[in-house]
Parts: sequence; structure tokens; C-alpha cells
Amino acid sequence: MSDFKEARAQQLDPLGEAGLGHWEPGGGLGGQLGVLSCPGSDGRSAHTEEELMASGTRYSVRDYGFPLPSRGGFAGCLSSNYFLLMLQLLSLTILAGLLMAVLVQVSKAPGSQEQEQELSKQKVYQELTQLKAGVDRLCRPCPWDWTFFQGNCYFFSKSQRNWHDSVTACQEEGAQLVIIKSAEEQSFLQQTSKNKGSTWMGLSDQNQEATWHWVDGSPLSRSFKYWNPGEPNNVGEEDCAEFTGDGWNDAKCDTEKFWVCKNSTASCSHT
Repeated sequence: MSDFKEARAQQLDPLGEAGLGHWEPGGGLGGQLGVLSCPGSDGRSAHTEEELMASGTRYSVRDYGFPLPSRGGFAGCLSSNYFLLMLQLLSLTILAGLLMAVLVQVSKAPGSQEQEQELSKQKVYQELTQLKAGVDRLCRPCPWDWTFFQGNCYFFSKSQRNWHDSVTACQEEGAQLVIIKSAEEQSFLQQTSKNKGSTWMGLSDQNQEATWHWVDGSPLSRSFKYWNPGEPNNVGEEDCAEFTGDGWNDAKCDTEKFWVCKNSTASCSHT
């Protein structure tokens, strides 16, 4: 072998050391044709040769028993590695798809919870509406914040006004500043007012001194003996009556006090 051939063989020898094949000098065209064999070949078959042109020198790559692509050559030695690589890429693609599906489901979870909460709120609201409608159909002789007593409804104020404003407040409720009709009613109102404090009733003598009339224009019955001792005394133009202590008292009409409204009960019609 010439020095040139030995040098070329030494240059290709690292292929064998790397496990990629080995170089076999060959003849033809001035003895410059060689064979590059794939690793693991045993010389049983040599069905493919490919001539390669590199730097003006021709080489022949010979395959010994390894399956090659339709176009044979050195790439056939890597066909099995290529298959494994494609299998790994396919596995990674499937794994990425699964991760994306999980992320989509997780991203939808908060929205689903909010939707469920909204539906729950709507259901509760509907149930409350139905319950309110059922309660409204119940027979209530008096409004919620009024007190029932012997067929009448009474509203005891929580704030204070003068006598004239108290009359107006009751009228706005479709009622009257209280007019007393019986001893039982008097006892009920007197006790309640005693617990609260001085409270206006619908009685005054503004039109004529010492002539007391109710707000509906009816006169005070002479049988009513509910004035406190020495009352009414008309001291300082006291023209309006109030519940105070254990009986009645006349007081200045512009003084602010609690008040009591009276109205008849509502009739219940069952349909």
C-alpha cells in the first residue's frame, strides 16, 4: 500500500473506533476506491454499494445485513436510532397533549364553581320569593309593626313629634291619632304609654277652651274620668291631651312626644 493509501486509511480508522464502521481499501480507478462497512456486519451479505464523491476521490459504502432506506448508504446505519428518536418525539407529543387537556380542565374549574354559585343564589332567591308570596296570602289583621287589640290595630311610634305632626303621621298611614272608646282600651293604652313615656292621643280643645273633641269631631264622653288630679288646667295654653303617668294631662300642642295611631283590622278574604 502506498503512503497515500495508508494515510487515507488512518484518517478513516477513527470511524471504526467510534463504532460507525471500518475502512477497507479497494481497487478501481487507480486503487482509490475503498469500502466503509457498517458496525456489526459479519460479511454475510453485501447487497448495497454507493459511490460517493468527496474531494475528487471515490469511495464505496457497503452495507452488511442492516436494513436501509430505499436509498441505501451510510444513513442506514442510523435507521434504528432514527426510529427510536421518532418514537420518543411521538411520546412527548402525546404527553404534551395530555398536559394541555389537564390545564384546560383546571382553567375551567373556577368558572364552573362561579356558575354553580350563581345558580344556587338564583334558586334561593326564587324560594324566598315564593315564601314571601305565601306569607302575603296569610290573613294578618294588622301590619307587621302594628299591635292588635280587641279588633283594632295600634301603632306606637319610636320617634317624637308635636301634636299636629302626629295627627299628620297617622293620616299618612290611613289611620287616626288614637280615639279611646272603652275602659279596656284606655287601660291597654295607658299601660303601654307609661312604659314608653308621654304620648299624644287624638284629643284637644283648640277650637273652644275646655270643650274637648276627638280628631274625628266627636265630643269627649262625660263618663270618661281618666284625667290626672287637677287636670286639665290649661296652664300656658295647654290644648292637647297626652297619656302620662297613670292618667291624662293637657299639654302644649307644639311639644314633641310619642304618639299612637289607631286603625281598624283588615278583613281576610279566603279565595
